[in-house]
Amino acid sequence: MTPSDPPGGAPGDAQRGAPVPASPPGVPYRTLIWLAVATFTTGIDGYVLAGLLPDIASDLEVTAALAGQLVSAFALTSAVAGPVLGATTSGWEQRRTIMVALTTFVLGNLLTAIAPSYSLALGGRVLAALGACLLGAAVTGYVVHLVPERHRGRALSFVLGGWMTATALGVPVGLILGQSSWRLPLVLVSVVGAIALLGIGLRLPPLRYPSSSLGARLRPLAQPRLVAGLLVSTGVLCASYTCFTYAVLILQPTHRAGWMMIVIMCGYGLASMLGNAVTGRLVDRYSPVRVLTVILTALLVDALFGALALSLAAPMAVAVLSVVWFLLAGIGNGGHAVPQQARLAGMAPASVAVVMALNASAISLGSALGGGVGGLALATGLTPGHLPLITAAVLALTLPLHLLVARWSRTGAGARPA
Repeated sequence: MTPSDPPGGAPGDAQRGAPVPASPPGVPYRTLIWLAVATFTTGIDGYVLAGLLPDIASDLEVTAALAGQLVSAFALTSAVAGPVLGATTSGWEQRRTIMVALTTFVLGNLLTAIAPSYSLALGGRVLAALGACLLGAAVTGYVVHLVPERHRGRALSFVLGGWMTATALGVPVGLILGQSSWRLPLVLVSVVGAIALLGIGLRLPPLRYPSSSLGARLRPLAQPRLVAGLLVSTGVLCASYTCFTYAVLILQPTHRAGWMMIVIMCGYGLASMLGNAVTGRLVDRYSPVRVLTVILTALLVDALFGALALSLAAPMAVAVLSVVWFLLAGIGNGGHAVPQQARLAGMAPASVAVVMALNASAISLGSALGGGVGGLALATGLTPGHLPLITAAVLALTLPLHLLVARWSRTGAGARPA
């Protein structure tokens, strides 16, 4: 954005007469709260089923492995469909896009909740994933275009805070509500989503991105630096999920009680919320690149700390140090989202919806790779305590890639200094 551009809009909006509404002087929390509720519903939806797979398998008369494919189908659909839907709908009026996406998500959850058979439940998860992946990209693009750049970090962290809250509450809520029926959590997710839909319809102002052809919106995606920037998201999530997927195996030797694991996982979610809130404010004071550099460096140091603590510390010390390592990782993993999204949005301001959809796919890819890398490491004979060292290796590759993208952006033709 240049000084002559209108606050919160993409460069040149004023000259093209694009119908982007004038941005308020600060962060419109009363408006954005409904977007935060929407991201909360999609976030918690991704976690509530995790502890209920045995009940789902029993009710639908399938194996636990097949029930697990309900989760996998959601992630795979999101990764594949997100960029396509983001590109297709980026020319729409964006409040309508958000409402269509949220409606699709709610209907998909209701279909899963009432499904009498596995095939219908699977179809419901695919439908919900189509809505969720479009919603995530549309919400982020909406915030980037609506809020002035100097307040963008806080606005993004506020809206993404709904998703971070879901990471803290998803598994416990699913376990508690699922005691009577695994379908009940999905019904409640749908109810909350419907409430968010009503609030969005009443409170969100219409917003349309600058007029351009689909080819023009896709053109920035041919930039190698943007592709490399998206791979940073993949690297961070791969590093995160290498350990997060197997956190129970890593922590259980010193925290055997079931309630302790629930408390620790809630603590991880709260730590992610803290990281998200803090970096949202830092991005408004410093450049996203600088904030992201600090976070990636801290994550690398913390991974090395975790590897040493789990390998060398005495058993009593491991009980404490392992939790410290895990919670610090939560802060870093939660804190990277805002600066990374702000940096990617700045690379292609006219294609934010498409870029955010691709970023969501990069995140899904990283999550899947992390689980696969961790599983492969355990299958080859490594212990769960070795996984933080693999996380450190992934971050040791991701940090230089991030710095290369930053240097590329500074020296690229017409790029704003990072």
